[in-house]
Amino acid sequence: MTYASAEGRGVTVGLLFLGRKRPGFDMEWGRQMQQRVRRQLGQMELDVFEPREQAVDDASIRQAIAECEEHGVDALVLLQTTMADGRLAPTAAQLWPDPLVLWATPEKPEGDMVSSCSLVGTHVWASTLKRLGHSFEIVSGDPDEAGTRQHVIEAVRLAATVRRLRRLRVGLIGGQAPGFLAMNADPFALHQSLGAQLQTYSLLEFAGVVESLPTKAVEEDVAVVKRMNLPHKDTTDEDLPMASRLYLAMRHYFDEEHLDALAVRCWPEMPNTYGQWPYLGMARLADEGRAIACEGDVDGALCAWIGESLGMGRCYLSDWLEHDDQTMTLWHGGAAPLSLSPPPDQPGGPRIARHFNNKKPAVVEATIKPNMPITIFRLWRCDGNCHLAACDGDTIQPRRHLMGTQALARLVDRNPSDWFDELCHRGMPHHVAVVPGHHSALLRRLARMMHFVFS
Repeated sequence: MTYASAEGRGVTVGLLFLGRKRPGFDMEWGRQMQQRVRRQLGQMELDVFEPREQAVDDASIRQAIAECEEHGVDALVLLQTTMADGRLAPTAAQLWPDPLVLWATPEKPEGDMVSSCSLVGTHVWASTLKRLGHSFEIVSGDPDEAGTRQHVIEAVRLAATVRRLRRLRVGLIGGQAPGFLAMNADPFALHQSLGAQLQTYSLLEFAGVVESLPTKAVEEDVAVVKRMNLPHKDTTDEDLPMASRLYLAMRHYFDEEHLDALAVRCWPEMPNTYGQWPYLGMARLADEGRAIACEGDVDGALCAWIGESLGMGRCYLSDWLEHDDQTMTLWHGGAAPLSLSPPPDQPGGPRIARHFNNKKPAVVEATIKPNMPITIFRLWRCDGNCHLAACDGDTIQPRRHLMGTQALARLVDRNPSDWFDELCHRGMPHHVAVVPGHHSALLRRLARMMHFVFS
């Protein structure tokens, strides 16, 4: 059985009820709870697939998981609305190598009989999976409660993100920027730690794509940019055709090379070769939900992809420019998603400008919206470990204007100076990902699921 919500966002859930071969507990209560789960899942931001039969023994759980695999399920949600057989947990772990979501439903609130032991059964499975080294998420609660539904969505997104990471295809054009050695991407370490594959392309190959774009396609895209009503600071419409060529060339790699994320070496070659920076195009791609990173930062592109996969929103990849004991300044050359700034006709809104350093177009000069909750995070590898750092914060009004894209942030629970010192000693590269909302707790759960070191 398949059913989808009106707001489905591309995550397909396998809903697997673990049943009983013999009656026990309150079977009618269990059936009622199953119907409530189905009803609420059908209203969430998920597409739901349910195998034909419940899993009650080894043969039936094998059949159910095989149906989920055939249907292209991204995450498995397993429920025991009455306590099921704990001996099935090792089979599930063998057949589904990615994280499992275990959902414990509540006891019947009336009467003196224990109605389900759902939480007990979930505990049995969780303790078994932990000893098997198999990741999982636990949800406990009534499907009719908003908090439970939110927890389900988060758990499903986490499990689906891990599964999709192991099938991810990342592109790198030209390598990392000169001197940024910590951003060097090792395709084998990337695959071993995340399961993702890395495909590399030369700047000469990129140039071939730029030059081969039809004039009509470029003209049509220039018209799209003009309809965005972005004001010029010190550029003109004459700068737009090359900006569109660079945008379309980068988009080509997403579409034609089937990439999920892309990192591009944007300097020094591009401004010298094309007379332009690709940052206006990068800002547009980021605003479209594409995981794009400048300066050849592959892990930065992965951060953007993780943000999108977990539903956190558009990602601004930034330098950590300066800090004091209260605030940190986030700044970069001008490739932030347009939607993270005020509208173009308001102070701080995006405008097309020349680069602060060599005065070549086309970058996006903007201020990230003040008074916005944000999460600052970063993924990287060092000393044989995969690391993930995350902290919640809030943007405030910047003290001064800076060319490029900027934000001033106050961290929620730590001193920026102390955190910077800790992260430097853990080997974190110098870019951080910034997304709207407070998500550090969700990222901590991702780190636990992936066996990362969390800071």
